Amino acid sequence: MTKNNQEMQENNISFSPTDPTVPVPTPDMGASRVVNADNQGQPVIVIHDVHKIYHLGQTRVPALRGVSLEVSAGEFVAVRGPSGSGKSSFMNIIGCLDRPSKGSYWLTGKEVSRLSNYELARVRNRLIGFVFQGFNLLSRASAQSNVELPMIYAGLTKEMRQRRARQALQLVGLGTRMDHKPAQLSGGQQQRVAIARALVNSPSLLLADEPTGNLDSRTSVEVMAILQALNQQGLTIVLVTHEPDIASYASRQVIFRDGRLIRDEPISNPRDAQAEWDILSTQNPDEDY
Repeated sequence: MTKNNQEMQENNISFSPTDPTVPVPTPDMGASRVVNADNQGQPVIVIHDVHKIYHLGQTRVPALRGVSLEVSAGEFVAVRGPSGSGKSSFMNIIGCLDRPSKGSYWLTGKEVSRLSNYELARVRNRLIGFVFQGFNLLSRASAQSNVELPMIYAGLTKEMRQRRARQALQLVGLGTRMDHKPAQLSGGQQQRVAIARALVNSPSLLLADEPTGNLDSRTSVEVMAILQALNQQGLTIVLVTHEPDIASYASRQVIFRDGRLIRDEPISNPRDAQAEWDILSTQNPDEDY
């Protein structure tokens, strides 16, 4: 990587670190820019007539049946549906983990549905941040080392990786836990490490797959407060969930059934996770919520 390319990537991210001694779930991000928000009003995601068919022996299994959808920059969209509805296949396609059998997918103005495996890997690393239900952290690595991992694949220098990883961990309130390994962190803290890891390459899209699925209700509010704060700063988020109460933190929800998108509607009054957390943080953790 050339010096100019390194400087361009370095300037592409600007975190606003918080005081790591303050026990709050979300930082004061002010006007800092941590994402590649599209300033031209162009949709981040355009899915047009997408079909996905799996072949199991001689059997054709249609998972998606002509799905079309647009997601604008800065939206927070929850994707819901029962098991077998097609939402996982949809998530795999928008995350560039799979290709449609038919139809097209445009991400930040570029058609990615027909890219090579190598090109898709570059798109995943540079344009998409992933947060999963199972955290997917390296058990023997520190929080900082886990956050540095996507930047290794992106070719950033060691000094730049360390600086940006520290900033990302401070951003999610883990400035005092950088050297801790996953086993030394709570479930909520591990998910915050995963969110920090998803942010370090300044993604255009944060894709969260059941991010609260392994967390209790109290910790789920904490994590959703972080996601809402990032969205308020301009980060486009698509969240896949089975839980209607988690979907209610988003500003829009789409619902799948039998491989089709059957409902696409705004959420007029999204729940305020930060306000809920402000109340929870004053309560005894053993109290009913």
